[in-house]
Amino acid sequence: MKVDAVFEGGGVKGIGFTGAISEIEKAGYSFENLVGTSAGAIVATLLAVGYSAKEIKEELESLNYELFKDKSTFGRSLGVLCKYGMYKGDYVEHWIEDLLRRKNISIFGDLITNYPEEKYKYKLQIIASDLSNKRILVLPRDLNLFGLDPNCFSIARAVRMSLSIPLFFQPVPIYDNEGKKHIIVDGAVLSNYPIWLLDDNSANPPWPTFGFKLIEPMERKIKKTAKENVSNLIQYFQALISTMLHAHDKLHISQSKGDFARTIAVPTTITLNGERKTIKTTDFSISIEESKLLYANGQRAARSFLRDWDFNQWKKDFRQ
Repeated sequence: MKVDAVFEGGGVKGIGFTGAISEIEKAGYSFENLVGTSAGAIVATLLAVGYSAKEIKEELESLNYELFKDKSTFGRSLGVLCKYGMYKGDYVEHWIEDLLRRKNISIFGDLITNYPEEKYKYKLQIIASDLSNKRILVLPRDLNLFGLDPNCFSIARAVRMSLSIPLFFQPVPIYDNEGKKHIIVDGAVLSNYPIWLLDDNSANPPWPTFGFKLIEPMERKIKKTAKENVSNLIQYFQALISTMLHAHDKLHISQSKGDFARTIAVPTTITLNGERKTIKTTDFSISIEESKLLYANGQRAARSFLRDWDFNQWKKDFRQ
């Protein structure tokens, strides 16, 4: 059975997606067209080039996320002022590039499909944000806007663009045909959960699109740990980034179009040693134990989703 998949952004929380896709694979689904934003772009990319859920789990469990924080020669404060980001972001790009080379894939031309529709030309699509033009970028197809050949563009570079959390990672510059510089940042700024992208708008789509989304508890009580300690420039930017990215978890999912019904919602709260903890986007110090609990959250969420999923009923309710 084929299925298209869209993965939301969410930093290290994306580990939960791996548990979810393991259950989707067990249920007999194979991933056809894939879309990802930010950390979701990592999962979508690895699936698109042939990694299984088991292989992705092994890679993420062995990864030291602290290495993502590769400091520039300016230092964190000056990095923000001079380069618009505390960390270079080079490590994550090289890490992705290495994983792609193991599958003998590096550019989008390696992922061209046989579909006649332009929107399905590439097996993988990645969301980024062009701050200069204030618009969403769907990569690789929108690279034409800059006079670049999408077929020859580095997949790892596109993932790096989508992962450029504002102020945290340095943005990626692109120059267009007129020599104008465009500042490219995290796709989550404009479209963190683009489940609309793969819709064919027909009454009888041949296979479903599953959305993979991260959810945080909607608790009304005030937590004692909720207050951010903001006493210097770095803490200010960290609090700002956290606020920006967490706001996306509250985005509305259309019920009338069936988005909610096709979404696998993975909780980001875990219980470790009797203590409840919500994993944050930039918790790069996440432990192996915490990663495994997030993975288990994804497994449970997918199993629960599959118990109720009926594609024919979904089409009757929302497309026909």
